[in-house]
Amino acid sequence: MRALAVLLMTAAPALAQGDLFIYTWGEYTPPDLVAKFEAEFGVKVHIDSYDSMETMIAKLRAGGAGYDVIVPGDATMQVLIAEGMVEKINVFAMPNFTHVDDRWREVYWDPKREYSAPWAWGSTAFAVDTAVVTGDTSSLAVLFDPAEEVKGRINMLRDMNDVINMAERYLGVPRCSENPDEMKRVLELLETQKEWVKSYDSETKELLVSGEAVVSMSWNGYAMRARDEKPSITYVYPKEGYTGWMDNVAVAKGAPNLETAKAWVNFVMAPENAAMITNYARYSNGIKGAEAFIEPTLASAPEISPPADAPAPEFIPTCSPEATALIDKVWTKLMN
Repeated sequence: MRALAVLLMTAAPALAQGDLFIYTWGEYTPPDLVAKFEAEFGVKVHIDSYDSMETMIAKLRAGGAGYDVIVPGDATMQVLIAEGMVEKINVFAMPNFTHVDDRWREVYWDPKREYSAPWAWGSTAFAVDTAVVTGDTSSLAVLFDPAEEVKGRINMLRDMNDVINMAERYLGVPRCSENPDEMKRVLELLETQKEWVKSYDSETKELLVSGEAVVSMSWNGYAMRARDEKPSITYVYPKEGYTGWMDNVAVAKGAPNLETAKAWVNFVMAPENAAMITNYARYSNGIKGAEAFIEPTLASAPEISPPADAPAPEFIPTCSPEATALIDKVWTKLMN
């Protein structure tokens, strides 16, 4: 790794003087990882955060605001590649790609890994505060047919696809439905639920720990971090199913600091660096050898190791234009 840093700085002296601008989720990038990169490459890292994939895509479509590195989800990567909004950086040829687990080398959103490297992967389900919420919590009914003590204390992610996918599962509607009648049922369910929803907010940990929300849609890592602060928080794998996802490191088209961005992509595939991501954000990372550097307590954490009877996670590719148009209409009406 040190040899790579020396090589890059020798080949491109400006790299040591340039900054790196990252656009990603909040509380997702370990400060220690940033400090290590800054020290090794002699650059300053700046991080801005977004609250949804839709926000990130809109910013890129508007010109990108000078960002170098972005962290898109799997289906979002499909959109960005199709629209030419990410640089083709041939990740498969980078030195640290040898550490990528076989499972994550040929993926539906980037079959040859020309554009992206693994950052973290996990699931989207929901978390409950068991000090308040009693009874059976194994079903999405906790969110969509809530008990009295839950009404008005529900948080849903501010993420169009995650919210609609969850409603579809509860109703038995297939993901990416092109049927207007089915999507009307989804809208009716979400509009009814909206009366009991306190917020649509992706910063779920703070809401759960403060008690503002006693039930919240959540990513598994955020749920674990909430449990670290409030042991009564439990992450639920609902019997109706849940979404699996992988977030990826990619380089925005026209990145002003392209070589520095490529160095970051290679850097995060090193096992000890990938482990820093897991230790901080509480998600699996997809890098072989990282387990040797991961905190021992994480190996058995229920948020990372689902129970044997949990459904398998469902990874959802980009929907058809027809389905996407219906999804957009449902979300727009819900948010108005």
